[in-house]
Amino acid sequence: MIEEKNEKTSSGQLDLLGDLNGRAEQNPSYSNIDSVPKPELIQLPEIGSSERILSPEKILIIDTETTGLNPENDYCLELGSILFHVPSRSILAQQSFLIPVSENAAEAINNIPAEVSRVEQPWISGLKYFQSLLDSAEVLVAHNAAFDSRWFGRNHLPEVALPWICSMEDIAWPAERQLRARPSVRDLALAYGVPVWSAHRALTDCIYLAEVFKRCNDLETMLKHGLEPRFLMRAQVDYEERHLAKNAGFRWNDPVPGAWSRRLSKRQSAELDFPVVSLE
Repeated sequence: MIEEKNEKTSSGQLDLLGDLNGRAEQNPSYSNIDSVPKPELIQLPEIGSSERILSPEKILIIDTETTGLNPENDYCLELGSILFHVPSRSILAQQSFLIPVSENAAEAINNIPAEVSRVEQPWISGLKYFQSLLDSAEVLVAHNAAFDSRWFGRNHLPEVALPWICSMEDIAWPAERQLRARPSVRDLALAYGVPVWSAHRALTDCIYLAEVFKRCNDLETMLKHGLEPRFLMRAQVDYEERHLAKNAGFRWNDPVPGAWSRRLSKRQSAELDFPVVSLE
């Protein structure tokens, strides 16, 4: 648990969000994303060794929908989140809202027309509420956290300094669920008997993860292991043994050219059926 959590939102920042909300009501369309006022980024305190979380009580499940794959040129146009209480396996709060954009090159994937994102709705108030959910959480969880985390601290999303757990990379799902080493969120939901009714909307994917977590008897240990430091490892396998690395979730040529590699904790490395070497 975090021993002490500093106040993350100053009254001045809240006043700024309120002022922006008033301006949004006067000009709700925001036909050009560059014209949208950007709230001040909120720098959260870094978690040091004295504040290491052993077993989080409240986690914030997050998913983003974006206009493309590159945060340098693209935008987050939808943010979904669920505040989840681990001991009781309960959803405490949830939200989802669109952020106005001028165009959406990924509309074929997420089915969010850019003009719909510009329909008047309290998205700035949504950002303020999202900050309050961040303040309540100890850990952030996302499916493919390496992607979602890249959008924070840019444009309208606040910076975050809470630790991330990737439900695709960092959590070891039980073998009896017969999942791939890097399962999709829909495969994960189906493996736990969670109905899948939609795809590529932020809150929907958060709900899938929350429902899966409700069904995990050993969730505390899974999250604790998910917080272990990861290191980039290269599998020491020959051509005939390459299936061992692939089945263990290692990827060929990514991110290490000409090698099977994956980020693992020291505990995970010791449990493998083949040797690995750390590249860090």
